[in-house]
Amino acid sequence: MRCSIVRVPTGSPSDVSGLRRLVEDGAIEPRDVVAVIGKTEGNGCVNDFTRGYAVRSLQDFFAERIGDAASRISYVMSGGTEGVISPHLTVVSRSTSGGATRGEAKSLAVGVRHTRDFRPEEIGRMAQAEAVADAVRAAVAEAGIEDASDVHFVQIKCPLLTSDAIRDAVARGQAVVTEDTYKSMGYSRGASALGTALALGEIDGAALVETDICQAWDKYSEVASTSAGGELACCEVVVFGNASTAEGPFFIDHGVMRDAVDGAALRRMLEAHPDAELAQVLAKAEADPTGFVRDRRHTMLNDSDINHTRHARAVVGGVLAYVGGDPMIYVSGGAEHQGPAGGGPVAAIFRRRQP
Repeated sequence: MRCSIVRVPTGSPSDVSGLRRLVEDGAIEPRDVVAVIGKTEGNGCVNDFTRGYAVRSLQDFFAERIGDAASRISYVMSGGTEGVISPHLTVVSRSTSGGATRGEAKSLAVGVRHTRDFRPEEIGRMAQAEAVADAVRAAVAEAGIEDASDVHFVQIKCPLLTSDAIRDAVARGQAVVTEDTYKSMGYSRGASALGTALALGEIDGAALVETDICQAWDKYSEVASTSAGGELACCEVVVFGNASTAEGPFFIDHGVMRDAVDGAALRRMLEAHPDAELAQVLAKAEADPTGFVRDRRHTMLNDSDINHTRHARAVVGGVLAYVGGDPMIYVSGGAEHQGPAGGGPVAAIFRRRQP
């Protein structure tokens, strides 16, 4: 396996002009693309239609070039580019190496899986967590990653509850986890993150109960990044790790931000790999639920005008853009069970410099 990533700036959620140029120049082979992970400039909330708009534009673009094979690509769009975060796409490709000689170091390996579609009453509950756990395990195996410690980032796009979905469940005599559509995003993200933790052995599966979801903050994954949207009914899982069976110049590392201003988590990775070029940063952002950051009060949770997830994305995006020197990075808000409360995972994809 040989995996690679290419970042593509976008001028709008429907903009595929940069992608088109890279395909025409031969920098991206459409048949090798397994996932496109993007940041769109909407509000990142329930009614953020920029995500679905971008997905449709990408589906049409790839369908024109590879036909029905475009449906196997995972399109993971995260809304919200507050602050300095620059709208863009990260195109993830995977190909067969053709028998080339691998180096001694492990290289980037990627696995992709989808869960089944969920019924409204399953979203944010154990059924979702367990299905995600199965999908993560399958994606890890597909990537050829032999040890859970070599998994450095698990990107999941998960569904949310809409008013129509809630109405459907009630009509069938089923209760949903919440009738607040915005809160349903958190429950879905949390269930997906705990599913990742289950799959990778980060928590004790026997001790996990449904009431832990969005309650037991001491249970979390250090590599999960989950983003909810109304444009899908299943969970799309993209596992990033390193494998000895992979080749190529790319590899990935990760750390954990302990709070929203913990830029040292990324700085440590940069210092650990001085001979490599930083290719992309992937991170989660969350407002500390205590209302304090390093003993200083913050007001993110109490702002009636701007949701706290938007504040958190802006803060974390600014901190990581400064440390990494580039604002075209992937920062997703809402880190329920993704890293410690108030913090979140951060991963860095590197390209080895050629001697």
